[in-house]
Amino acid sequence: MSASDPLSTGRDDPVNVRPSMKLNKALSSTGMTPNKAKKSYSAGCCGFCKSKPPVEEVDVVLVGGGVMSATVGLMLKQLQPNWKINMYERLGSLAEESSNGWNNAGTGHSALCEPNYTPSKPDGTVDVSKAITVNEQWQLSRQYWAYLKDKNLIDDEFISVTPHMTFAHGEDQIKWLQARYKQLHAHPLFKGMEYSDDPAEMMKWCPVMMEGRAADDKVALTKCDVGTDCDFGALTKELGKAYMKSGGNLMLFHTISGLKKESDGRWLLTVKKNDLGAKKSQVRSKFVFVGAGGWALLMLQKSKIPEIRGFMGFPISGEFLVCQNPAVVDKHPAKVYGKAAIGAPPMSVPHLDKRVISGKHMLLFGPFAGFSPRYLKTGSLLDLLKSVRLHNLIPAAAAGLQNLDLTVYLVKQLLASDNKKFTELLQFIPKAQPQDWLLVTAGQRVQIMKKDPKKIGVLQFGTEVVAAADGSICGLLGASPGASTAVQVALDVLQKCYSKDFKSWEPKIKDMIPSFGTKLSDDEAKFKELHAWTAKSLGIK
Repeated sequence: MSASDPLSTGRDDPVNVRPSMKLNKALSSTGMTPNKAKKSYSAGCCGFCKSKPPVEEVDVVLVGGGVMSATVGLMLKQLQPNWKINMYERLGSLAEESSNGWNNAGTGHSALCEPNYTPSKPDGTVDVSKAITVNEQWQLSRQYWAYLKDKNLIDDEFISVTPHMTFAHGEDQIKWLQARYKQLHAHPLFKGMEYSDDPAEMMKWCPVMMEGRAADDKVALTKCDVGTDCDFGALTKELGKAYMKSGGNLMLFHTISGLKKESDGRWLLTVKKNDLGAKKSQVRSKFVFVGAGGWALLMLQKSKIPEIRGFMGFPISGEFLVCQNPAVVDKHPAKVYGKAAIGAPPMSVPHLDKRVISGKHMLLFGPFAGFSPRYLKTGSLLDLLKSVRLHNLIPAAAAGLQNLDLTVYLVKQLLASDNKKFTELLQFIPKAQPQDWLLVTAGQRVQIMKKDPKKIGVLQFGTEVVAAADGSICGLLGASPGASTAVQVALDVLQKCYSKDFKSWEPKIKDMIPSFGTKLSDDEAKFKELHAWTAKSLGIK
């Protein structure tokens, strides 16, 4: 060992001295263990035809390790503690695809700021019905998470207070925002919403958006202080831990490669895994929930249930500009949603978001649309091709012909240069500096195309639960609002697929989610009570 370099070792150093393996027959072929007497092991014909393990019998199989499977799995374990439930995830961790913090907007979608939930009517007013529905669903998520926090099943690090704002640019958008504010600010679920077109006031709300803006640039904002940012990846991991703590089984690096319905109504699933045995196993389940993101379509097609006929998926990827410069990040404490360009799809609504991902504070701006034929970020280039069936070709073609403008929009987005994307950012941050922003690829979204009695085929935005008539298998298709309304979706799944059991579960469900089965819009006092409870439990407003 050199005196000048205490970490350096020479040939005669003890760590480099070892006996020769060349003639040492006392070692196994790997050199890792002593070559003891061989134990009896059936490796089949020449080690290739290995015996298959017995079929495992379970009550529920969850396909995919995202927020939806974690929510459904945990809820079922709370309702039926003795059920055997297996969750299978093909990657090495929960929340690696759509639920991952980098693969979604992280908005606690409560319709406080998202323009696509409040479209204009021909008479100049605004339709707020969808916004109210989404907010009602968001309240269910807050209540369930607060219940879990109070029971010490999850922590609250995944959610943080982040004001939600809506940004209007130009006279037409300002008129729309004023009409939106007029409709919403007095509603029980939206009380506290503020409006301003005063530059001095808006400078207090989000200085980074107002600094350097021309005096004649017409802009306006609404603000809701009860908004949140959610790291859905962190939430999914918390739900997964609670699920396992409650007795649920999680298998990582396991892929469901096939499923077949048996004569008794149960499902026989084939599980592919890189083990040292047969590499495959089988599990028989009374119920299957497919929460596999974009791959849910492919899995439901494999099931051959008639309810999936006519469905097709169009994959869209996205990109965000990310800023990690504290001098910029600290000047923007909010999520600000603008209006999408005319003809652009709802998921393309531009927004500038304060985010906290894995504890790191940053700003994200986008999304910019992209295209990949994959249905998952780590999926196959053949995913889109694999989903093509005779029964969905005509609906998909009809939906495509009715949305040619979206094709044009997508092509323009694909051809947009870095300078063009930066110019879009300047609409929100006039003094943005290119060196502060880097471009990252977000997750894959699969938009639903399905048959329609009037239009033959339609392109549908949002989410849809597709279930077999007997309730034995169910899957979730689509995208936004997605994770924010995971609790509502889970309840929909249980109602559809366990109609005989659901009535007996209702007392427990109402214990966990007190407003279930009611509308908080109709009971302001109840809303205030529950909102105060969830705010205290989760450390939010």
